[in-house]
Amino acid sequence: MSAVGVVATLTVAEGKNADFEAAFSELMAAVRANEPGNEFYSVFQSKDNPQQYKVLERYVDQAALDAHGKSEHFRASGPKLAPCMAAAPAIEYLDGI
Repeated sequence: MSAVGVVATLTVAEGKNADFEAAFSELMAAVRANEPGNEFYSVFQSKDNPQQYKVLERYVDQAALDAHGKSEHFRASGPKLAPCMAAAPAIEYLDGI
């Protein structure tokens, strides 16, 4: 099986950056500590648009990505992150080569 990449574009509501960054930092720490199939999970803020963030993710295989989506910490992050969002996330899935 090949690696799977994810690029998620998140648009945060005005005035919610600090709340978003705090909640997402908790999620990043939990992913890194509890998901052995995750090889990279980090968020970056756009230099052009401070309301836009990119989450870059790499998993060893599709099963690891599926486990991420079902994890308790990922599901628990939804109620914390949702009030910060200005729009639905745009998610792109990538196949490793």
